[in-house]
Amino acid sequence: MRITLAAVGRAKTGPSRDLYELYAARLAWRLTLKEVEERRALAPESLKHREGERLLAAVPEDARLIALDEGGRHMTSAAFAALLGRWRDEGLQDLAFAIGGAEGLSQAVIDRADLVLALGPMTWPHLLVRALTVEQLYRAQTILSGHPYHRA
Repeated sequence: MRITLAAVGRAKTGPSRDLYELYAARLAWRLTLKEVEERRALAPESLKHREGERLLAAVPEDARLIALDEGGRHMTSAAFAALLGRWRDEGLQDLAFAIGGAEGLSQAVIDRADLVLALGPMTWPHLLVRALTVEQLYRAQTILSGHPYHRA
């Protein structure tokens, strides 16, 4: 399974990028990070719309899309792993995650998503969401393989 992380913003060197890279290196699944940016100064709704267009353009055409949004569905790590395992076993080739910027995700991204998922009820910095997402992918991988990393 190929995984694309489509994310608003460019990660600079630092702790959040280091944490992302730590878990990305542990993944057996092929992971590609596609960073998108809108450099023009736009009104918040226009910016969200433009970022949404760029995120959707970064997602492979036939990919199953998970939009990360604080208003999305809550799942346990075990349930997330089971979902990924089912999709993997069904032969899913491409999975993508969309991570919005400060204004959140556009309605177009939410509408295109196969699943809108929350990483909890709190709002997280979009650069930290990358690390949290990749850690959960690694955790799912270990759950599916029976590795003791997940101890719940």
